[in-house]
Amino acid sequence: MTAADWLFLALRILLPLGAILVVLPVLLWAERRGAGLIQDRPGPNRVGPFGLMQPAADVVKFFFKEAFIPASADRALYLLAPGLAVFSALVTFAVIPYGSSMRLGGRDVPLVGADVSIGVLYVFAMTSLSVYGIVLAGWSSNNKFSLLGGIRSGAQIISYELAMTTAAAGVILTAGSFRLTDIVEAQTGTWLGFIPRWNAIPQLLGFVIFLVATYAETNRTPFDLPEADAELVAGYHTEYSAMNFAMFFMAEYVNMIVASALTVTLFFGGWSFPGFRPEGLLGGIASVLIFLTKTAFFVWLFIWVRWTLPRFRYDQLLRLGWKVLLPLALVNLFWAAGLVTLGVL
Repeated sequence: MTAADWLFLALRILLPLGAILVVLPVLLWAERRGAGLIQDRPGPNRVGPFGLMQPAADVVKFFFKEAFIPASADRALYLLAPGLAVFSALVTFAVIPYGSSMRLGGRDVPLVGADVSIGVLYVFAMTSLSVYGIVLAGWSSNNKFSLLGGIRSGAQIISYELAMTTAAAGVILTAGSFRLTDIVEAQTGTWLGFIPRWNAIPQLLGFVIFLVATYAETNRTPFDLPEADAELVAGYHTEYSAMNFAMFFMAEYVNMIVASALTVTLFFGGWSFPGFRPEGLLGGIASVLIFLTKTAFFVWLFIWVRWTLPRFRYDQLLRLGWKVLLPLALVNLFWAAGLVTLGVL
């Protein structure tokens, strides 16, 4: 590989990660502003115009607060846990195609960090690592509320990962590939000249199951039992403060973006759109904008659901995962297999 190839490879990986880190403060503001609108209250409106500088004020506050470590905590694991949570969240985006390709320097540059043949498996492997950060945080804090939150998170992620991966298996079956770029390509074009070939249409049940499971996997309301303040104070991060707590906070929002991007890739055609053919530099930029628009919609859906639905009881959460979503995901898998057998997909 030439120096230019290495440069383009680095840019393909680092630019989306940098974009995510830049978007995070905006997302925090949107979460609080959206909560205010939904709950009929102002939201942030003091620091800067419309409260736009509130995320920056929060960063400054976290940076200057004292990082308190409990005397009875396992110091090494206590410090490792938030870093592991952020790492697993950031590296997941590496295989998600965020555009078609872009003509730069006389070559076509694919807009994906790493176009690996096992992209779907890589995503699920990396997302599974996030539970280790949460469980380690609960264990190392030497606090019973933190430990209960970590145990809850482990059970929750195991329960909903089965339904989520089974729902995704239907997409893999119809595309005939684990490569995420192949899955996007399989969703280009239309049925009857105007219906997008997105997987969410023939596999609507699988999409709903996958979407619900992503809320549980990211510990978002109504599945935020690991943090349930009513009975666990703050759950697994009860003993965390300053930048250590901020890292858990950051990991949650990065996971929201990654889950939204993965939903778009698997079920809504990724960067594709009916009648759109990405050609040249402008076509590549347009494909990125299409992908970002779809992803932003599902990120807003995360916020909307959080401030609309109440939290489940823990027994309801597990019952929904094992007795409802998993059987329905199997039904969707057989349905997808039937469509492939009949030649519909």
